[in-house]
Amino acid sequence: MSVAARERFTAEIQADPIDLGRAALWIAQEAYPDLDVEEYWAALDEMAAELQERLPPERYPMRILKTLNHYLFEDLGFRGNRQDYYDPRNSFLNEVIDRRTGIPITLSVLYLELARRVDFPMTGVGMPGHFLVRPLFEGSEIFVDPFHQGEILFPEDCQERLSQIYGPGIPLQEHYLQPTSSRMILVRLLNNLKQIYLSRADLEPALAAVERILLLTPEALPQLRDRGLLYYQLGRWQQARQDLKAYLQHLQQAPLPVETHRADERLIGEILQRLETHPDC
Repeated sequence: MSVAARERFTAEIQADPIDLGRAALWIAQEAYPDLDVEEYWAALDEMAAELQERLPPERYPMRILKTLNHYLFEDLGFRGNRQDYYDPRNSFLNEVIDRRTGIPITLSVLYLELARRVDFPMTGVGMPGHFLVRPLFEGSEIFVDPFHQGEILFPEDCQERLSQIYGPGIPLQEHYLQPTSSRMILVRLLNNLKQIYLSRADLEPALAAVERILLLTPEALPQLRDRGLLYYQLGRWQQARQDLKAYLQHLQQAPLPVETHRADERLIGEILQRLETHPDC
């Protein structure tokens, strides 16, 4: 782990507002200790300057979106990575810039960063299973899908996307299309990395992702549980005991299903019993 990168990330998320692009690059620097964040920041500035030159004199929202889409997906060739969606490189903004490919959330971060630099207000939209962006102007009911080359969507198209992912029985709910804060975009980005690393049994980077999620959302009890379980699997007994005891203490007040309470209490209770007799605890 890059201690300096973690410190910079921690300082960045304490700012109000959080600088989404820089925070995403500090996440990347923890995986790439030699990464020059300022170099990639300058690359984003250069992209935005080129985009600015292409913008039409009439700043109508649809014209701006059309120009932004053409620049990103036609001129620069950015694409959603459908061939290797779960490659962890898709979740690091530096790799997305270098390789011109990524997943919905990192391509959305790129899209938002360019839009911000040309003074076109946009926000992330954390729809389940597929991240989108949308322009922030009165009466706007359009959405942009950076994973699919900036395809313009309406609410009924978002329902279709949802059905493609989860099946036709999942109705689109209004809150699925509400703006997502920079903090929660970063949480979702780190959750993606966490799940990828867990699926590969790569525990140290999975732990690093959970630790940063807890920096962003200290109240997230399932993340506290997962950090404790990862500590346990990594043989960090005292830290595991501390987290798992704290999790059990808060469990009864947590808005989790009864089945989750019972399963967690049983599993974590057994682990804590083992830890109580461990010589390092």
